[in-house]
Amino acid sequence: MPRSTDYIGATGIGVSDLEASARFYETALGMTRMSTIDLPHMDEIILVHEARNAVVLMHWKDGSNPSYRDLPVKLVFYVSDPKAVMDRIRAAGGAVTREPEPLGDFGVIGLAKDPDGYVVELLQAPPPRA
Repeated sequence: MPRSTDYIGATGIGVSDLEASARFYETALGMTRMSTIDLPHMDEIILVHEARNAVVLMHWKDGSNPSYRDLPVKLVFYVSDPKAVMDRIRAAGGAVTREPEPLGDFGVIGLAKDPDGYVVELLQAPPPRA
């Protein structure tokens, strides 16, 4: 199958405290704030990681009352040092639910939760290609 130019640009998640969530992803996962958007119905902060992928943090301000807590969402990050990143997650206030350790053919996997309870999965990144 020919390689497509189509790809996912970002994943958006609703958060209860926009600035607290942004600090968590910046501190724990090394993401960088690309832009802040103020829309009539919501505010957004777009965070990027090495210009390869993005997480859009969304907070509704239109009077609706969305549930932001413990939704069945998982964000998967490939990282070079899962134990070091897990230490940063812990220091940033995240809840560690599985310390990074080998899991069969998947390699090293660790699980944590962000301030709103979203699952953050850390996978050992494969070594760079020569």
